[in-house]
Amino acid sequence: MKLHTLFESYPIIKLPNSNPEITGIANNHVHIAPGNLFVCISGYKVDGHNFAKDAVKNGAVAVVAEKDLDLGVPVIKVKDTKKAMAILADAFYDHPTQKLHLIGITGTNGKTTTSYLINSIFKDSEHITGLIGTLSVNIANQVHETKNTTPDSLALQSIFHKMRENDVETAVMEVSSHALVQGRVNGCDFDVAVFTNLTQDHLDFHHTMEEYKSAKALLFSKLGNVYKKNQLKFAVLNADDPASNLFATETSAHVVTYGIDSEADFTASDVKLGHNGASFTLQYPDGAKNITLKLTGRFNVYNALASIAAAYVSNLPIDTIIQSIEKATGVPGRFELVDGGQDFSVIVDYAHTPDSLENVLKTIKQFAKKRIYCVVGCGGDRDPSKRPIMAKIACQYASNPIFTSDNPRSEDPLAILDDMEKGVIGSNYEIIADRKEAIHKAIQASEHGDVVLIAGKGHETYQIIGEKVYDFDDRLVALAAIKTK
Repeated sequence: MKLHTLFESYPIIKLPNSNPEITGIANNHVHIAPGNLFVCISGYKVDGHNFAKDAVKNGAVAVVAEKDLDLGVPVIKVKDTKKAMAILADAFYDHPTQKLHLIGITGTNGKTTTSYLINSIFKDSEHITGLIGTLSVNIANQVHETKNTTPDSLALQSIFHKMRENDVETAVMEVSSHALVQGRVNGCDFDVAVFTNLTQDHLDFHHTMEEYKSAKALLFSKLGNVYKKNQLKFAVLNADDPASNLFATETSAHVVTYGIDSEADFTASDVKLGHNGASFTLQYPDGAKNITLKLTGRFNVYNALASIAAAYVSNLPIDTIIQSIEKATGVPGRFELVDGGQDFSVIVDYAHTPDSLENVLKTIKQFAKKRIYCVVGCGGDRDPSKRPIMAKIACQYASNPIFTSDNPRSEDPLAILDDMEKGVIGSNYEIIADRKEAIHKAIQASEHGDVVLIAGKGHETYQIIGEKVYDFDDRLVALAAIKTK
């Protein structure tokens, strides 16, 4: 594609006289190939402008920058290179999301499970699907690793392009608040946007809950303003969460609601929870259906409702939707049972926010026959205000809380644990800074009928201490502890 053709999607810009052929776009000088366009991105730690000369040496034939640069190749100056990268990536890959049915899920908790459920429903409906999220990128059943819940705009458009090359019809993606603020999903043509819930998280980045809520609102404001008969846009909102009121006013799309306690388009009544599943009566616009899930917890009833609503507004038959949702099993690291033949329960869950930890512990209390051990920590270089809250919740719902390290990163693990202790002065808890030791202690102390919850890391297979990343999987550590018991 010629440089001038590429910039047809970016009007009111001064273009150079030269018009080189652009073979690709890159924002890392190391990844430059001959004929590429290099986009200078100012990140939190590195400024891409400082590597523009290296990009040219590596073969870049043009550069997009926010400042004047003397490089010997055309430099196109823009106000915001992140926004420009999203526009140019969408154009270079021929607007792939306009050719997909794109469903985005945002919220503090439940994004991963909801995205998996929706993806499963469409697969069971014989759609070729793509899935982008915390655990991986899946393109027509081919799994690829991902570093972020939502990749940057350049990587994202490349992924969508690969989906189209593999005949993907429906794409489902988790949309993080960071991605929305940073414009990573600019250029994505969403058809359905789903909101799960809003509770405290990421305040190290957003500073206040109002900022956090405003970030989530961006997904719904991105839904198109044009009402086309065959291209309807839907916002699927949790009626039980007050934040939905803002999102409903932010979007011009058709609003569909779901909930348990509030009046909604899709509701669950007569909810029953057990240790290995849940059941409820679904009320939906065309009637009522009884549903039995293999997933347990009130939070998973919400995830199921959101998934059902998203699939329903996407014109899938309700019976097909229910058949799929009823056979769905858990997502790795989400209320995942570790079975080593022991006579007590061991559960690994990603719960790393106050709300998610409380939800999981409330669910466990409904079936726990004896003691509840809760091994939990808080990540370093992340919102410190949630640490005492997490500790308080653990002490409130677990009979035997054990506070330990999560991913301390650059912080002192003992300082993080000290922050947690401030929320539970005088409570009954134990501190074991070494996570492996803490898991072994809980499992060694457990007896018949007890439940051990290992919270915070879920599917993660690493531990970040300082600048180093170590192999660490809660599930494997727990299994080893069970075998040595």
